[in-house]
Amino acid sequence: MSALEKPQIIAHIQKSLSYTVFDSRWIPCSAKFVCMGNFARGSGVLQIYEVQRGELQLVREIEQAKPIKCGTFGAASLQQRHLATGDFDGGLNVWNLEVPESPVYSVKAHKEIINSIDGVGGLGIGDGAPEIVTGSRDGTVKVWDSRQKDRPVVNMEPVEGETKRDCWTVAFGHAFNAQDRCVCAGYDNGDVKLFDLRNMSLRWETNIKNGVCSVEFDRKDINMNKLVATSLEGKFHVFDMRTQHPTQGFASVSEKAHKSTIWQVRHLPQNRDIFMTAGGAGNLHLWKYEYPAQRTKKGADDVDMGVAGSVNLLQNVTLSTQPISSLDWSPDKQGLCVCSSFDQSVRVLIVTKLNTV
Repeated sequence: MSALEKPQIIAHIQKSLSYTVFDSRWIPCSAKFVCMGNFARGSGVLQIYEVQRGELQLVREIEQAKPIKCGTFGAASLQQRHLATGDFDGGLNVWNLEVPESPVYSVKAHKEIINSIDGVGGLGIGDGAPEIVTGSRDGTVKVWDSRQKDRPVVNMEPVEGETKRDCWTVAFGHAFNAQDRCVCAGYDNGDVKLFDLRNMSLRWETNIKNGVCSVEFDRKDINMNKLVATSLEGKFHVFDMRTQHPTQGFASVSEKAHKSTIWQVRHLPQNRDIFMTAGGAGNLHLWKYEYPAQRTKKGADDVDMGVAGSVNLLQNVTLSTQPISSLDWSPDKQGLCVCSSFDQSVRVLIVTKLNTV
């Protein structure tokens, strides 16, 4: 592919902010996005921006008592578009951004900071009940239904005597009918665990030798297809989740891309085989997964095992000197994305030629 045919990553708008941004999310069916973080004085902040004629207009700013670490629209309906957030105090709050003075749902979800949050069953993505999953420094992963007050639907914690590992990332997947649903969690010691919510069991676990910063299924609402896990020292792993071998588990391919931590991975909503990784040196890498000729083969014991494909780098760009802490593709406009970094700025990016790769 020639340089001109490759997708280009264009920084369309950049805006400096007066606080540290931890997460940014597009508001579905709009040209707005929300930024979450904390002021230097220790309080939390939610800001809503709208893209207008190549500039960002601040629509609303809401200050909170506690710094906000992460947020998701994944469990909201398209009509309500409620934002679920996790804060530094272990609080889970669901906000109506039209009337944001007090949350529509609030619970003390964890004893310590909520590092990661994800939702499913909303926005028309994933069958079954709308649920939120939270992962925390206290070592637990909990699934919540905002229709059920004060108690989680599922609580996955280490058994007594086991050391509690810091859970850095959580993601929903496999929600292709009303019964099936999985949660994947990544931990600071390199553990990746796949919890089956239908059977209430640990379906699979592995260790990728480095703290797991981000995990994401290529789609939440299909029979599990691929899972990407990123780690501290610039390596990421793509697991083929279609075929699970009883002893070998899932086939995977790994790639060392960045020279620093890969903070985030996000799959393109319009094409599940394209994903972007965000690095600790302020860079973004755009990848395409290529499937092998055959996705399964017979192992030595005559049992089917998966075959991993390969990943190709489509484009990379350096935007900042600081880590890019969050990244979110627009669900409505292919190639539009927002990212925030620790240089206290937020950027709206346009990625071109995604329909031709």
